Amino acid sequence: MKKILFAIALLSCGLSAQAQKWNVDKSHSKVGFSVVHLSISDVEGAFKITEATMISAKDDFTDAKFNIVADVNTVFTDNERRDTHLKSPDFFDAAKFPTLTFASKSISKVADRKYKLAGDLTMHGVTKPVTLDLVLNGTTTNRQGKKVAGFKASGAINRTAWGVGTMPAAMVGEDIELRASGEFIQE
Repeated sequence: MKKILFAIALLSCGLSAQAQKWNVDKSHSKVGFSVVHLSISDVEGAFKITEATMISAKDDFTDAKFNIVADVNTVFTDNERRDTHLKSPDFFDAAKFPTLTFASKSISKVADRKYKLAGDLTMHGVTKPVTLDLVLNGTTTNRQGKKVAGFKASGAINRTAWGVGTMPAAMVGEDIELRASGEFIQE
């Protein structure tokens, strides 16, 4: 009898530790950026996330794997002329490179609800490693009874490392602040 109970306990532990897939709630998620213009002001913009998933088996998300895709053609800076220019070959070349992607490779907890998220960012046809600060805003259960987790990520990159934009740094800063926020719903 003890062996049967032990086997059932092991089986139930194995089932609860299985990785769960979480899908992004697009209406509560975005990828944003900020860049210095003329060395005196910030221009902010955002891209719509077209798909994003997280896979995790642990309640504290220390094993989470994120895959995020954003549509370059949705760039929005609240200036139609600038948005059109950003989509052009002078910057993102959206016709040739229509998506931005991020695929995480590792996550490490640095404090309660704070992590370092390392992965590959692909933009303008170039893939490079980046490390982002990740904060778990919290978890809850939605009206449909599904578990929801909210995250925000931030970091900085140099746009020229990805070949984005030929403007001199005095016109458009080379350092780009990235901010992403997302709600993920467990399947």
